[in-house]
Amino acid sequence: MHKIDAQKNIAKQFQVSEKEAEIIIKKAKAGQEFTNESDLKIWLNDRFFPNIVLIDEMGYAKMCIDALKILKSTVATDYGSSRQRDLGQLWGDMTRGYLAEYAFILFLQRNWGIKAKLGHEKGKLKNYLPSDIYKIQKESELLSREPKIKIGIKGTKWNGIWFDIPGAQFYHSDIHVLVKVGTSRDHLFAYFKHISVFKDKILKKGVELGAINQQEADLLFENLPLFQPIPAYIAGFVVKNKKYNGLAYTGKKGRIHYNIESWNGEIKLGDLQKIKEKEQLPINGKVKFEGIGGFSHENGYLFNVGNLLWERKDWEKFVIKLL
Repeated sequence: MHKIDAQKNIAKQFQVSEKEAEIIIKKAKAGQEFTNESDLKIWLNDRFFPNIVLIDEMGYAKMCIDALKILKSTVATDYGSSRQRDLGQLWGDMTRGYLAEYAFILFLQRNWGIKAKLGHEKGKLKNYLPSDIYKIQKESELLSREPKIKIGIKGTKWNGIWFDIPGAQFYHSDIHVLVKVGTSRDHLFAYFKHISVFKDKILKKGVELGAINQQEADLLFENLPLFQPIPAYIAGFVVKNKKYNGLAYTGKKGRIHYNIESWNGEIKLGDLQKIKEKEQLPINGKVKFEGIGGFSHENGYLFNVGNLLWERKDWEKFVIKLL
């Protein structure tokens, strides 16, 4: 399959632009989900399409509200740190993370008939930190119950190629799932347009105050992004109880720098210096990661998406452990 055909196929099925579809394919290759164009069709039909779910307006609204519920406590935690973001950006980022979790419970229900509940109840967040799913229920069961394993779910954008689990967080959950969520930077704006926040409130007030006329208000409204069902790609998972080798990386050495293209396991303080010495880089050479340059830490576990478990047989083993 040619890359152009794959782009058109993705764009048509999920109502995204061909440019966005191109990014999806480009980053899948960068993350080593497939390595050459001959494998593109296999990746598309066997991995990407089967592991996509669509989040509708109701699901988006629920996750948007759930993120809003704990926004204040999260802001207090981040206050004064280098990661501090404005409230709108933080809300958008948290909503994307919750959409990843919601996408995964849709995935469980569609494929195995498992109903799952997320630990988003206000005031109980600390109780659910080890597992983003705190209740499950099979079709044959009358009541929900706790899952037998702890599940961590992390969301990233379409262009994410790394699954980064910092510090000791890796040991808090038995299984870690990565979900790529197809939200643009403007997903909150698109939703606010959809529920007429702009037309009936903000732009209406602007006309009343004389800041804009009605024609300008209509044009501004039309230029806002449209809300559409959000595609989410369940990219795969890693398990805690597996032996991972140290310095499990591959990459390419340039004239000065070394570019890491894959990693599969633990990353520790000093590892990048070891790689620099092993690859015999010059004193001014740096070890960088494909597509991102570097991470904010050097302690934890790191995987490129190509190293995640994703096949049907892998998910079946996961479900057996979950139940």
